[in-house]
Amino acid sequence: MRTQLFKNYIGGQWVSAESVSTNRNPSNINDIVGEFSQADLGQTKAAIQAARDAFPAWAMFPMQERSNILARASAEILARKDELGQLLAREEGKTLPEAIGEVARAGQIFGFFAGEVLRMAGEKLPSVRAGVDVEITREPLGVIGIITPWNFPIAIPAWKIAPALAYGNTVVFKPAELVPASAWALVDILVRAGLPAGVLNLVMGRGSVVGEEIVTSREVDGVSFTGSVATGQSIAAKVVARMGKVQLEMGGKNPLVITDDADLDVAVECAIQGSYFSTGQRCTASSRLIVTPGIHDRFVQAMQARLSAVKVGDALATGTDIGPVVDQNQLETDLSYINIGVEEGARLLHGGERLQRQHDGFYLSPALFVDADNTMRIAREEIFGPVAAVIRANDYEHALELANDTQFGLCAGIVTTSLKLATHFKRHAQAGMVMVNLATAGVDYHVPFGGRKGSSYGPREQGRYAAEFYTTVKTAYVNA
Repeated sequence: MRTQLFKNYIGGQWVSAESVSTNRNPSNINDIVGEFSQADLGQTKAAIQAARDAFPAWAMFPMQERSNILARASAEILARKDELGQLLAREEGKTLPEAIGEVARAGQIFGFFAGEVLRMAGEKLPSVRAGVDVEITREPLGVIGIITPWNFPIAIPAWKIAPALAYGNTVVFKPAELVPASAWALVDILVRAGLPAGVLNLVMGRGSVVGEEIVTSREVDGVSFTGSVATGQSIAAKVVARMGKVQLEMGGKNPLVITDDADLDVAVECAIQGSYFSTGQRCTASSRLIVTPGIHDRFVQAMQARLSAVKVGDALATGTDIGPVVDQNQLETDLSYINIGVEEGARLLHGGERLQRQHDGFYLSPALFVDADNTMRIAREEIFGPVAAVIRANDYEHALELANDTQFGLCAGIVTTSLKLATHFKRHAQAGMVMVNLATAGVDYHVPFGGRKGSSYGPREQGRYAAEFYTTVKTAYVNA
């Protein structure tokens, strides 16, 4: 049976390319999801020009019709969440329930921004000058370049594309090379929902070609990127150099503080979900488990017992708790960090081994280190895999100090039954998002998402705060 070829979408047309990439299932590398066209420099330039040409009309498009398009996309995504979840789990490797949940979230995001189209508010103020009125409005930024990672193949594109379109921008979208299928499906839905030609353009391909042109082109007014710190820093330098607008979501080395008074069962479940679900491949994962002395030993024992019951297997199989790592490169990275942890003197209490299953895939048992400290590389560098380290703190104050001792600042969590400690931690944790008695990985779509320090740069994503990036403010003075 011939493998299906999926094309790029440029200026309202599905366009093939000279080269293609093969998308494989990480649960079974012999299973080919599809062949995907790889855009070259000329096609990327054409996509940017198509977005530029379409912008004036889309910026002035009737807002009810714009809302209707996003609402239709939302309805189809939600109606097909099981089917699209199967596709997502097959190409990325997260378990089927997680994948279906991610698809549902994408549908909800489009539904939210279908409403935001109709809720665009401005301000009217009196001037300090007699007889003059002041009007403050928001207008679309222009052409938006969107570059997304592989770990959330449909949710992250959704939370960038939906506000971009809602606020009247046109889009050039480059998905991660490892997960083009979910991106293609999302674009196909939006096209059939009624987007005019050129408003949304899909260019799949290499970052060094497609991504570089999006980042450096003066025809792209803003770039929204989620990915690694090094790539984000490079993008920021290039976009700012040409006076473009940039929004970056990068890494995390998120702490979960567990205090002596914590409910042990809650602490273990928060740690398991935050550290290992989605195979630990989340920027919000809690890879540092900072535990105070009175609960430390009981927590470590309970974690070992809970991890022993975790089932690692095919992402599509019933009962799988953790799917495979996304590809061979990421698996090798995870294994190298596990070796580094052992060499640094941490004790590998559980897991960290390559696993064999029915089909050849990238399976890794969840790794738990103990006797780690905050100076070790496994406690300072983002691994992006199912690896967590327990760090003993002397007391709550020390735990907070350790939690903040990082170049990152995306999420921070605490498990405690003390209102006093919870309140103090919310105020003093140096992170953009704080969770109390919840896993660090797990956020809502209608509120702002983003971090501090090396984790984020530029305006927040999601919710009404998305307008800060996707619009520009205009102040008009009227002599009445």
